[in-house]
Amino acid sequence: MTNKTVGMTDELNAYIVAHSSLSDPIVADLIAETHKVLPRRAGMQVAPDQAGFLELFTRLVGVRYAVEVGTFTGLSSIAIARGMGTAGRLLCCDVSEEFTGIARRYWERAGLTDRIELRIAPALETLRGLPREPHIDLVFVDADKAEYSAYWAELVPRMRPGGVLLVDNTLWSGRVVAPVDEVEKTIAAFNDEVLNDERVESVILPLADGMTMARRK
Repeated sequence: MTNKTVGMTDELNAYIVAHSSLSDPIVADLIAETHKVLPRRAGMQVAPDQAGFLELFTRLVGVRYAVEVGTFTGLSSIAIARGMGTAGRLLCCDVSEEFTGIARRYWERAGLTDRIELRIAPALETLRGLPREPHIDLVFVDADKAEYSAYWAELVPRMRPGGVLLVDNTLWSGRVVAPVDEVEKTIAAFNDEVLNDERVESVILPLADGMTMARRK
């Protein structure tokens, strides 16, 4: 099988970011503040090009109701909420008041507070409380990797036909190819689970740290 994927260097990544409709002062300030205030956790923030993809994809699909599992300081939620437009609603699931306190300030600054609901609680608890019937247009999962399979079990039945699940970090720096530690093995097992789930059709995109895209049949 021929590999046609371009190898990503820092210079090429910077070029991609510079040639994409990704950023504005709000996003730039959020990224800067996250790195300043949470330098050891800043890697949890989605990449700028990934945020750009989320916003454009959400707009293209015509999402009206979305669920985000793992919000951190709010970059991905801003992208999704902007992509939905004023008629959309986004439910954000997180457990950290500290991290989402930053997100709340930037949602307000971006004029998005009317379309975002934040629930501070274990995500599985929140997901299990959602209506059981298919009603979700879009899901973005970027949270506790050990719970990926459990999130999947709750979310897939609630997706409308044609709804899309996006799951972050599914390449885990490429280590899923030959997993060694528990996190690597967990993600590799999750990838196999998605592949074998007949309710969806899926691909893994080599975007940022790998992002699975699955469409509910």
